[in-house]
Amino acid sequence: MKIQAVIFDLDGTLTEPFLDFDVIRREIGIQPEGIGVLEALSAMPETQRKKAEAILAAHEQTAAEHSTLNDGAVELLNLLRARQIPVGVLTRNTRQNAVYVAQKHNLRFDAMICREDGPAKPDGYGVAALCQRFGAAPKQTLVIGDFKHDLEAARNVGAVAILLKNHAKADMFEHLADYVIHRLNEVPPLIDQMEQNR
Repeated sequence: MKIQAVIFDLDGTLTEPFLDFDVIRREIGIQPEGIGVLEALSAMPETQRKKAEAILAAHEQTAAEHSTLNDGAVELLNLLRARQIPVGVLTRNTRQNAVYVAQKHNLRFDAMICREDGPAKPDGYGVAALCQRFGAAPKQTLVIGDFKHDLEAARNVGAVAILLKNHAKADMFEHLADYVIHRLNEVPPLIDQMEQNR
């Protein structure tokens, strides 16, 4: 099977985990776990939502400013570019923060879909839109992320879901993954293996 595209989550996947969603939930006043932060915000009355959005924005901006790349991120992106495999980013973060992180670390992507662009993960919209933009079949597209929303978005359109297991809660999402990796440098041999098993 020829891999036609690779889609990455940004926060916690290409960059090291920084956002503490338990703290964000507490500050916003929503239940730990359960519903996603963006989903909880969309259900709030406007006044409460605006305050909550400001709290989330402050955390996201701080995370962008302090972001560091996961080991192997640059090498993996360079390798994919050398193999002429299109690379996309699909994030629940804002475009402003995603662009900031890309510029800070001199990363180049072929396309980026952020939360302003359409329904957020776990909806499959972003994966489908990136596949369409790249002319890639979902079943020949890898979606690499560190959280259940990434894996669910991939599964919702039939893409290959890869869990980057790099934090304590990742065990809870293994059942959603087609493949599990612990470091980004495991992606090239995985692609080689998948392409040999045609």
